[in-house]
Amino acid sequence: MSRTKTVNLLLERYGTTHAEEAGVRLRNTPAPLYQLLTLCVLFSVPIRADMAVDAARELSRAGLRTPASMAHASWQYRVDALVRAHYRRYDESTSTALGEGAQLVLDRYKGDLRRLREAAGGDPVRVRELLREVPRIGPVGADIFCREAQGLWPELRPAFDRRARSAARELGLPTEPADLADLVDAADLPRLAAALVRAGLAKEDTAQVLRAG
Repeated sequence: MSRTKTVNLLLERYGTTHAEEAGVRLRNTPAPLYQLLTLCVLFSVPIRADMAVDAARELSRAGLRTPASMAHASWQYRVDALVRAHYRRYDESTSTALGEGAQLVLDRYKGDLRRLREAAGGDPVRVRELLREVPRIGPVGADIFCREAQGLWPELRPAFDRRARSAARELGLPTEPADLADLVDAADLPRLAAALVRAGLAKEDTAQVLRAG
């Protein structure tokens, strides 16, 4: 199978980003960027991806789409939204992390994560460091944010984390981020990165799945 065919099948089968799945129309504006950060917080515990996405949707339905709305909501209001999405076991600690993180974004960045980008001075390593100062965001959460935001913030490109590169190796694709980036247009980098991670997590043998496609 050619690299082009492999990439096209990856994008077709697995190329939905977490933001898209959660209903976030990602743009370089404060609310969508914060909603992506919220999604990353939800993913930063050992929980199924679909439960994290469902929780993000429920928080949005509850009106918690901005740092101000999240910070001003009561702890119990946030817990109740998470429980409705069956985000149990971590609901209470996550409610606390979401509240504290929203307040940090308000205090430090005036509610606008583009200011975090400015504070990083175009350094992708620094972007990750600043993201990890948000409560609950660890390496995985920072990787998810950069993977999905690379379509908006060019300095993050190419963002292919260890899991994406491992899946690429299994599929016979390049493992260097720059070489992977050459396989698609810049606009499709978030989709390819997401597709590789999803393919790597698939229960079926990835190569077999793609051949069947």
